Amino acid sequence: MKLTFVAVAALACVSTAFAQTNFDNFTPLTASQTTALPATAPVLLSNPAFTQEVIANRNTQNALVAGQDSGNWDMITANESGPDAGRYLFMPFETGAAGVMRVDLQDTNYSTRTTTIVSPGTQGFVSGDASRWTPWGGYLTAEESWGTGSTKGRLFEVTNPTTASGQTSSALGGGNFVQRSVVPRVSHEGLAFDSQNSLYFIDELNGGSIYKYVSNNPNAVDGNGYFASGQTFAAKVNGGSNANAVGNVVWAPITDINGGAISGTSAVNTDGTIDGRVTANNIQATDYQRPEDVEIALNSIGQEILYIPTTTTNEVYAFNLATNTASVFANANTIDLATGLPVGASVFTSPDNVAVDAEGNIYIIEDRNGAVDNDIWFAKDLNKDGDLNDAGEGLARWASNGIPGSEFTGLYFDKTNPNIAFVNIQHPSSGDDSLVRLVATAAVPEPSTYLMMLLGLGGVGLLARRRA
Repeated sequence: MKLTFVAVAALACVSTAFAQTNFDNFTPLTASQTTALPATAPVLLSNPAFTQEVIANRNTQNALVAGQDSGNWDMITANESGPDAGRYLFMPFETGAAGVMRVDLQDTNYSTRTTTIVSPGTQGFVSGDASRWTPWGGYLTAEESWGTGSTKGRLFEVTNPTTASGQTSSALGGGNFVQRSVVPRVSHEGLAFDSQNSLYFIDELNGGSIYKYVSNNPNAVDGNGYFASGQTFAAKVNGGSNANAVGNVVWAPITDINGGAISGTSAVNTDGTIDGRVTANNIQATDYQRPEDVEIALNSIGQEILYIPTTTTNEVYAFNLATNTASVFANANTIDLATGLPVGASVFTSPDNVAVDAEGNIYIIEDRNGAVDNDIWFAKDLNKDGDLNDAGEGLARWASNGIPGSEFTGLYFDKTNPNIAFVNIQHPSSGDDSLVRLVATAAVPEPSTYLMMLLGLGGVGLLARRRA
């Protein structure tokens, strides 16, 4: 019995040493990549032990099947549950004829691992941006295109994302592409589910609001059940009306409990769907200046924090979903850990996406020019309290993009391996979008960890000799 206990203790030491991510082990870059890097290695990384590999590119796909890939690869997610979890990546095309592509990470053939499962222009789909795996095993995407009287601003689900056939020269992609019209129309980008399976989204606009959809069947086994009926709310912060407000958050209804119109409040489109933008204005929901993404991470006491970048004002907001309070997480006044000074609005500019690694660290991706000033920033929140105000905390330039005309988008950390991440190089001047896999090699365990490992393994050996 003692032998078993010591052996398990030794193995636990090894597991602990390598279970956490190594992506937070780096020296901050002091400046952006300002000269072009080769397309095979487009990212300047902050740790020379990190590696990168381009695992898909647009030109290859269109050479195999002409017209299957309209480009502008955007947000990334994986099949995070179900059989073969983590095997596939999914992302939409942010073009006037948008579609959805799937990448099979187990396919070693570069040419065949990527395929289009929703063909460009299906159902008039445009400006595909959002990308989120659902609790029931579907794939959500949506249109970053909306205005009064528009027919866009729609949320879609691919209900068969892992089994859909790909587009070929003789057939279109086999993704079952279903509009989920109970969700009000806005200019979509970020989507995020909380622990209760409520769905958060934004309206990407100077003056856009923050929203929450609460299903009447949050534990539904499919999208038909989840989106059958539910209520949508918009955030009123510090009383509402005031732009970029912080303080108390009240989620005010913009639809009735089943997703229908509230008389005198909801703006109804000609097809019966709800205009989320006009309706949010009707209730004086709080406006933010081009909110783009949403991501949820836990703080040190297990509360869910919703992170929201606002591109125009160069900020990231934090909504504590447990206490319903909003605060500024990062802005120009946040300390740059490379200099010890405020990072400044000319350096930390146009935050577009946010991502969360296996340890709950937040990464902020800029919407700027590759080979000029397009960076990914690491937010060092030492005590995980949802702010960067404590000693030693701040922003650190983690990676920089070296491809002219492009931007980083869709940074996604693999849920099955804490040391793998993926990022898209979108709309380069060459037109050849690419998907890059980033790998953080194993960190050397601390001396104390080595000592524990040696003591544990030594104990195993000693007991083994005694038993012999």
